[in-house]
Amino acid sequence: MILANETNALKMSVNERKKYRQKKKILRLLYNNSTLSAPELSKMIGISMPTMLLLLNDLIDSGLIAVRGTGVSTGGRKPLLYGLSEESNFVIACDMGRYTAKMTILNCHNERVTPLKYIETDIDDPLLVDRLYEAAEELISEFNIPADRIEALGVDMPGLIDASAGINYTIKDPSMQNVKERLEERFKKMVYVDNDARMQAFGEYVFGKAMNCKNAIVVNWSWGLGLGMILNGQLYGGTTGFAGELSHIKMAEAGDLCICGKRGCLETVASANALLAMAREAIQQEKVSQLTERFRDHLEEITTEHIITAARSGDELSISILNKIGLELGKGLAALIQLLNPEVIVLGGPISKANQFVLTPIQQSLNKYCLEKILSGTTILISETDEQSGLLGCAAMVYQQLFSE
Repeated sequence: MILANETNALKMSVNERKKYRQKKKILRLLYNNSTLSAPELSKMIGISMPTMLLLLNDLIDSGLIAVRGTGVSTGGRKPLLYGLSEESNFVIACDMGRYTAKMTILNCHNERVTPLKYIETDIDDPLLVDRLYEAAEELISEFNIPADRIEALGVDMPGLIDASAGINYTIKDPSMQNVKERLEERFKKMVYVDNDARMQAFGEYVFGKAMNCKNAIVVNWSWGLGLGMILNGQLYGGTTGFAGELSHIKMAEAGDLCICGKRGCLETVASANALLAMAREAIQQEKVSQLTERFRDHLEEITTEHIITAARSGDELSISILNKIGLELGKGLAALIQLLNPEVIVLGGPISKANQFVLTPIQQSLNKYCLEKILSGTTILISETDEQSGLLGCAAMVYQQLFSE
């Protein structure tokens, strides 16, 4: 496979290496543009038509591209349009949460060719690599994916991650922090590892509500508050790749203890954990609510979905606690808007599904804490690719890496 041939590229002759790089440019252009004609590719890469046709024929013979119709004639014969073959190559994408992971396989058109597979694991699981490998093997086998066409694995996960090295510094055991190295050793494939919020932001930027936005903020509103940023049209990671820790902005001097070891972080007042804690406390106090009737004797079973469903049916307690965390998140977003002046803020994650029950209080906080002139340029939206944004972001980033020079 041409995409997995980076190591062998060093052993090529000068001419072979030149052709190899030209083919990669063709693949990258077809990935970004869906279909292009030979004259278009020739002009974009800056090589002659005869050379371009030879390269295209080589790529067709290898099964990487195919003729996908004809273009508009400019006076002569209609030009053939070339595109990536749907069966040419695949990538495995894995989106890890705090307690579970989900995995799928996508083709080079960013289409899922398998359903989602859920895996009980976390970043500190000593069997993490084995669990991901077994899940991938099951998907490949069950859905008859050619194993030799799997090019790479992309994984996003919570934590402070150096994407260039593939190291997650949040993993407690230092010997397990080099996630990329461990996965590459097991999978024998190229591996890309990054922060979950950054990949969700990239997924929204390429495929979702942040598409065509030069400055966007994407928040994964779940157990924590993951933040991904697109600034000046580029995915932003900061100096060391650790930018976006919205969860751990201090909101209260003497607040609750956060998982990071500090008190009063935004996560302690505006996350799914905070929402569930408020609901359990109200139930224990026998507050009048559907939740009290249903979960009085088994508090541990209540979920964010239960609270949102109750709110939709008019339950005042559920509406009230969703309102509270919406107001708190709004305070954190107000600071971001003042600093970054984004075009759009996209909310994803399970709490975002509460929609108007959280959007209204968020807007109230923004009106209170933001300068009107700055706020007026920002739109708050709910993600429509929420379940898949991290997976799509991983796949798109992996293909960018594969097609890079």
